[in-house]
Amino acid sequence: MTKRAVLVTGSSRGLGRAIAARFAAGGDRVAVHHRDSAAMAESLVAELPGSGHVVVRADMADPPAVRAMVDDAAARLGGLDVLVNNAGVYGRERGAPLAEADYETWREVWRRTFDINLFGAANACWAAVQHMRGAGGRIVNVSSRGAFRGEPEQPAYGASKAALNAMGQSLAVALAPHGIAVATVAPGFIETEMARALLTGDGGEGIRAQSPYHRVAQPDEVAAAVHWLASAEAEWASGAILDMNGASYLRT
Repeated sequence: MTKRAVLVTGSSRGLGRAIAARFAAGGDRVAVHHRDSAAMAESLVAELPGSGHVVVRADMADPPAVRAMVDDAAARLGGLDVLVNNAGVYGRERGAPLAEADYETWREVWRRTFDINLFGAANACWAAVQHMRGAGGRIVNVSSRGAFRGEPEQPAYGASKAALNAMGQSLAVALAPHGIAVATVAPGFIETEMARALLTGDGGEGIRAQSPYHRVAQPDEVAAAVHWLASAEAEWASGAILDMNGASYLRT
């Protein structure tokens, strides 16, 4: 199997780290992207199996930086076959629900959330397609169950992920003639380092009880779904949004 060149945004920690590791374990060369966690990104590259992995940096809210980062990844990997748009922010500010925030905070959280979760992903798609066009490729977007069930405390997050879903489906149609498949995975709660405090706190039981399995996802479970959606066998899943929430939220 030919090694692919894979860029995973937001991959120095959490789910992105597991996704990068999954692709590397499959023999692919991975560009590990971060914004301000260079040490973590470098440590991951050192741990990944195989060779040819690189670290790239950009603030996903900075359009020129995103384009330069994707181009850098493609140049150093010798092309680009797969883009995983994993980078995102939840948008929590000052520990208060947005409905209780002052107007300036409200506006800033919506702007920052969309700049990263939607516009950053859209800009990365555009830049990646310049390298995939003619050769084909895969784009996998990481969304959230919050796009469907709503996020009452963080409406900007839920709205940005719903927009990401729509963007992915539109691009699936637009890019099919170029041999580029686009799919989306929509996880529920995932046990990452950042989430562990919530899971071990007073609300942990309630979070686990949202699923009939009485647990939350492990990063490797979601990473496996992303890896499959980026495979050659999954071309017919282009345009699909795959729920990965342990039946904690069912949509029709």
